[in-house]
Amino acid sequence: MEALTYVYEIVFLGIGIYMFLYSTGRIKAKDPARAAEIEKFRKSLNPWLTILSVVMIVLFALNLILHISQNLN
Repeated sequence: MEALTYVYEIVFLGIGIYMFLYSTGRIKAKDPARAAEIEKFRKSLNPWLTILSVVMIVLFALNLILHISQNLN
C-alpha cells in the first residue's frame, strides 16, 4: 500500500512539472496549426496556469519529502 501512495505522489508531481513546462512554453507541438492553437490557449491562461503548477509542484514535493522522512524514522 505504501508503494501505491508513492506512485500517486510521483505521478501528480510529474503532472505539476509538465504543467509548468507547458505554461512557460517549453513544450511545443509538432504540427504548426495545432501549435498556434496551443500557443493562443497558453497565453490566455499563462499567469494562472503557472501559479497553479508551481503550487502543485511545491505541495506534492513537500508531501513526498514528508512521506519519505516518516518512513525513514
